[in-house]
Amino acid sequence: MILDDILARTRAEVEARKKARPAMDLYEEVTVRGGGRPRSLSAALRRPGAIACIAEFKRRSAGWINEKADLETQVRAYAAGGASALSVLTDEPFFGGRLDDLRPASAASGLPVLRKDFMVDTYQVAEAIAAGADAILLIVAALDDKMLARMLSLARGFKMDALVEAHDEAEVARAVAAGAQIIGINNRDLRTFNVDRELAIRLRPSIPPDRIVVAESGIRDAADVARLREAGVDAILVGETLMRAPDPAAALRGLLAPPA
Repeated sequence: MILDDILARTRAEVEARKKARPAMDLYEEVTVRGGGRPRSLSAALRRPGAIACIAEFKRRSAGWINEKADLETQVRAYAAGGASALSVLTDEPFFGGRLDDLRPASAASGLPVLRKDFMVDTYQVAEAIAAGADAILLIVAALDDKMLARMLSLARGFKMDALVEAHDEAEVARAVAAGAQIIGINNRDLRTFNVDRELAIRLRPSIPPDRIVVAESGIRDAADVARLREAGVDAILVGETLMRAPDPAAALRGLLAPPA
């Protein structure tokens, strides 16, 4: 399965990074030197009567999307188009991302920045805050309940938000039980990469009304966004549609435009 391959590669890479930069050194940088208080992703996504957008910067998915995209130009366009927050891929082998993209994305846009990666170790949480992230992605399918709770607790200790991603009803239940305040429903099955564009709408009723719900993947046009808004989804996460657009700001404005 695709997800298993990605997680195995990620675990090996994290162990290598730990040897090059021990966890104690990383925690000292975060706790002693500090990095400023993270921007609040949850506050950015609360837009009563509207739907918020986490606009994603990613160079590659199943093949290159936009290999030559300029990070700062792209995220400025997202901010101009009405994005509430950014998602920045930092996985390099599979998605062409870089940890060093986080800080310039934050500086160029002024928006909260989510580190989107395959988080399998608490080391990566400290890595994220040290690199300038405001929030992290936690994928339920990649973590057992104990590790999910540990990583959520550590993120809270750093005053970071976490977007906890689920793909089915059982994973939604685990996210809710762990105390996740922002729950993402990924329409893409990371085990196969198949997309079910109605999944977020079907699973929305299983999430308590006090949680922020984010629909991810397969969102192509304003009609998709309107259906999600009507279903009670609070925010969308959109990457490929915007990365392929000649004018990302205009594309984003079009997605978020209220129905006529």
